[in-house]
Amino acid sequence: MDKKLKVGVLGATGMVGQRFISLLSDHPWFEVTALAASGRSAGKTYREAVGGRWKLETPMPEKAAGMTVLNVSDIEEVSRDVDFVFSAVDMTKDEIRRIEEEYAKTETPVVSNNSAHRWTQDVPMVIPEINPGHFDVIPFQKKRLHTERGFIAVKPNCSIQAYTPAFAAWKEFNPQRAVVTTYQAISGAGKTFRDWPEMEGNIIPYIGGEEEKSEKEPLKIFGRIENGVIVPSDDPKITCQCVRVPVLNGHTAAVFVDFEKKPSKEELIEKLLSFRGLPQEKELPSAPKQFIRYLEEDDRPQVRLDVDAGNGMSVSIGRLREDTLFGWKFIGLAHNTLRGAAGGAVLCAESLVSLGYIDHK
Repeated sequence: MDKKLKVGVLGATGMVGQRFISLLSDHPWFEVTALAASGRSAGKTYREAVGGRWKLETPMPEKAAGMTVLNVSDIEEVSRDVDFVFSAVDMTKDEIRRIEEEYAKTETPVVSNNSAHRWTQDVPMVIPEINPGHFDVIPFQKKRLHTERGFIAVKPNCSIQAYTPAFAAWKEFNPQRAVVTTYQAISGAGKTFRDWPEMEGNIIPYIGGEEEKSEKEPLKIFGRIENGVIVPSDDPKITCQCVRVPVLNGHTAAVFVDFEKKPSKEELIEKLLSFRGLPQEKELPSAPKQFIRYLEEDDRPQVRLDVDAGNGMSVSIGRLREDTLFGWKFIGLAHNTLRGAAGGAVLCAESLVSLGYIDHK
């Protein structure tokens, strides 16, 4: 790309916003030119606005630190000098739906980490290796919004990244039903152990709204476009429990799955290892060379050893074995703030650029 695209980050002071800024600091295609947050932060430098709340282990990028934070509600000002925005705003779902549509209506594409628009029927919810074809719904969305360039695209929930890619790789065997338990890191709640010390040595068997997302969102990803909207798939039927565990980064899933067809273990592993998508074919900047890794050791994947594989963008699968009640069972692991949040949104944006949906204003 001859000239970098100008990018704004909405909700820049939160944990996901911080991850966006870190990932974009040396991005070959994108340059952050606008940071926006609530009115409390507006007018301050980014360093002043974040204060002692920088949550990443890597230091705050110096260029971002000196930038003046804009008010996310000043939509015309924020959108004036950007080609598109990433959204990680902390508002009610109704407020998020409204403000993301208002940005889109300024002819500014929105690539969102938020859940508010995941079930808007003409908004694509995409894992780029799995369902980039859902971006084809964007022209129908533009017609509804009366825009020529502006639209909204979202990435799915962080926890489903640990098992949905395996189901996609095994599509030809027709996964029918699955039982999933996710063990979710505290960064998924925007926390570190410093500001959530009560999680040390603790497990919380409830994460609000998470189980419904984990059961339903894969069905939209596996769905199809009909009459300008995305119609979710009927299968696989998924039931899920979601547990918060004392881990900083990395969501682990324990999964039982039945197939309509009867694959062998060797066939299942081969499908995982050979599974590729648009990001690998186009060699996008954030794409891992190996999307799904399979680990033979009985004690893998482990958060400490495997969560950062592929710069945090690979999915790790292990312990695949036959089950006495279901056909098969396995363990999956994905980095929740990289593949599952900001990194996944950046990869969506790269995919949209490669397909011609995002370009210079």
